[in-house]
Amino acid sequence: MKRLLHLAPLAVFAVLAVYFAFGLTRDPQKLPSALIDRPVPAFALPEVAGVGVPGLASADLAREVSLVNVFASWCPPCRVEHPILMRLARENAVPIYGINYKDKAEDARRWLADLGNPYRAIGWDIDNRVAVDWGVYGAPETFVVDAKGTIRYRHVGAVTPDILDETLMPLVRRLRNER
Repeated sequence: MKRLLHLAPLAVFAVLAVYFAFGLTRDPQKLPSALIDRPVPAFALPEVAGVGVPGLASADLAREVSLVNVFASWCPPCRVEHPILMRLARENAVPIYGINYKDKAEDARRWLADLGNPYRAIGWDIDNRVAVDWGVYGAPETFVVDAKGTIRYRHVGAVTPDILDETLMPLVRRLRNER
């Protein structure tokens, strides 16, 4: 019996090691989302004052295939992906809507003034309730929403040229053709 008690910590360690080893093999970009193929949660967010675009509501997302980008001025990966979003906006490739996440309005305003504004509308998520409803883990996250207002895809992390060219834009084109 004493021998079994001495082996118990080793058994616990072995179970934890297997659990963590499995976790390390998972891709953090592929976090599950219960909202895929479900309607956008109902919301209406105020504008970020002084940015020059309106606030954002769920009704805005039921018109055409679009991207919804969750961003913040304090987010380094958001700064990395921002030139890609600016290029998409310049090319009018797909409408981009923003949800400003856990940010002060003046910081978001300054950030967009410095880097440019790729968004048609930006909702200021003052209390982070909308982000919680969308299942946001952190910024940046980008969602593809179809013309019916249904969330079709979620990307966690910065949008890179590869993600844009190999995943997001092919999906946008496919969804446009389904209409």
